[in-house]
Amino acid sequence: MSEKIMLWPGEAPYTQFSPEQAQPSLTPFPVEKARGAVVVCPGGGYSMKAAHEGDPIARMFNAQGIAAYVLDYRVKPCHREAPLSDALRAIRVVRSLGYEKVAILGFSAGGNLCCCAATLYDKGNPDSDDPIERLSSRPDAFIPCYPVASFGKYTHLGSRKNLLGDEWENDELAKRYSAELNVTDDTPTAFIWHTAADAGVPVQNSLNLAAALADHHVLFELHVYPEGRHGLGLAPENPPVSEWANACCRWLLERGFGR
Repeated sequence: MSEKIMLWPGEAPYTQFSPEQAQPSLTPFPVEKARGAVVVCPGGGYSMKAAHEGDPIARMFNAQGIAAYVLDYRVKPCHREAPLSDALRAIRVVRSLGYEKVAILGFSAGGNLCCCAATLYDKGNPDSDDPIERLSSRPDAFIPCYPVASFGKYTHLGSRKNLLGDEWENDELAKRYSAELNVTDDTPTAFIWHTAADAGVPVQNSLNLAAALADHHVLFELHVYPEGRHGLGLAPENPPVSEWANACCRWLLERGFGR
């Protein structure tokens, strides 16, 4: 494992709101000759980052010849736009390393971040003095895993409160972080998985996201497993659900992310 990559050359945007989290970073898990890489966003309700949804996921991708970069994004207390700015910057940074394709994956609240990055990206600023900012932040694919895809009816209230802070009851503001409302015809392809029994983040998050993608003719693969608690990660204790990892790697390899 290489040294961490700092996302920003100087002070990150919104640092004044969370000076103790001044420099978010990427932990690289490169693979020689890999054509694609995945930015991995662990979950944690926008209050922490779950370790089992970070490095182990990157190593799983590495075993299949896919590079990965685990994102240490900002969480509460921070400005509501800080995590998204970190995710979009991470996509640009990884793209600047020369990969042909960059995907973003996220679990739970990290899945919210993943979905926001896939629907609120920009094509880059050609006039920026920073060459990385000239690159597109649009991921080539996104992988929401039991995601808090929406801040609407079926949201995880803790994630919504932690990200929006005093504005958590503002339904208009919440729409910005509800991916099913922001899908367009240009939204990238997706691999989505959830369990029907998830008591922490209802499966409707993934079902409604998939429906929005279908409405816009965006290709996706959706897996809903009958049983399984929230926060399974690689799900080693639940063999039927653990198959998501093989299915996801196959999906990425079919799209040119391997060697």
